[in-house]
Amino acid sequence: MPSLFPTKGLLGDHFSHQIPHAKSASDFSSPQKHSRFLAWSAVDDMKTRAGRLSSEAQKEISKASSAAQAKTGQIELYSLQFYAACTFGGLIACGITHTAVTPLDLVKCRRQVDSKMYKGNFEAWGKIGRAEGIRGIFTGWAPTFFGYSAQGAFKYGGYDFFKKFYSDLAGEEAAYRYKTGLYLTASASAEVIADVALCPFEAVKVRMQTTIPPFASGTFSGISSIMNKEGTAGLYKGLYPLWGRQIPYTMMKFASFETIVEAIYGYMPKKKSEYGKGVQTGVSFVGGYAAGILCAIVSHPADVMVSKLNANRQPGEAFGSAMGRIYKDIGFTGLWNGLVIRIFMIGTLTSFQWGIYDSFKVFMGFPTTGGAAPPPKQTANL
Repeated sequence: MPSLFPTKGLLGDHFSHQIPHAKSASDFSSPQKHSRFLAWSAVDDMKTRAGRLSSEAQKEISKASSAAQAKTGQIELYSLQFYAACTFGGLIACGITHTAVTPLDLVKCRRQVDSKMYKGNFEAWGKIGRAEGIRGIFTGWAPTFFGYSAQGAFKYGGYDFFKKFYSDLAGEEAAYRYKTGLYLTASASAEVIADVALCPFEAVKVRMQTTIPPFASGTFSGISSIMNKEGTAGLYKGLYPLWGRQIPYTMMKFASFETIVEAIYGYMPKKKSEYGKGVQTGVSFVGGYAAGILCAIVSHPADVMVSKLNANRQPGEAFGSAMGRIYKDIGFTGLWNGLVIRIFMIGTLTSFQWGIYDSFKVFMGFPTTGGAAPPPKQTANL
């Protein structure tokens, strides 16, 4: 039986053309017409602009890299020029990053010396900022910059040198088979030297950060003040605990980084050499953060003891008796004061250090650290 009312289709055929902005169902379902509206999206526009900026930045970096390599010539791997470049890369990576986190380090050191001084980081920065201004929040930045620049130079440059040196002594197959031991030995050897360069500046930094007001106005006035009162030995009285903190820290930092990076590339579908510079430095960043968490935990008790010794060790007091006295005062739990903030600080530091260092190596035309392939004979057996 025919309907007494007009159908929807009949009404549309007769009246839709009279409505200026009317659209049929096919208009809304058409992806081509709908794409006009998506093109107006501000998010899409931002993505497009960001992509262009990123592409342009990569081009400029590639040009600068090519220019730098043209000036220096093609640097042969494991030559003196290679190790000099790695040393400079380590200087940049550590000097910049440690200086950037000075406000975190300031609060950490003060809470290690007196756990009741501040309840939290923001309260600490608020109190320091109101009393001393922004300059107070960055107390100790100068000895931090000088000290950790020197340490980073010897640490990273030394690690690449000792890794190659011990690898050649062991032979290709043995070096791969016992690679973790190689990483540990090479990093420990580099850190022993690096800490000798760091120790005087660390002594000044810790005293500046843990005395209110700071005992000295600057790095070199601080060095002079310590030498006038305690002689050269005063600058190195924290060397043993510094070794105790930094050598396990660096061994964990480099060995875990190498292992984590190798594992990441192992899960990825292609070989390391088949990925671009951006992916390789991204892997370095991720591996660095994971390694930083581990080495912060391993080295934290020694870090607390370094702060305590530099702040509270009496002139002429024996190292062992000073450690015993401090441990008696703070106990085992006191050795873990400031751990959470240090995990955050060291994780961030380590990730950026590896990112900067490997970016510099890429800039100079060198391969990034970690993810090495097995030797030819072992590859053939696999």
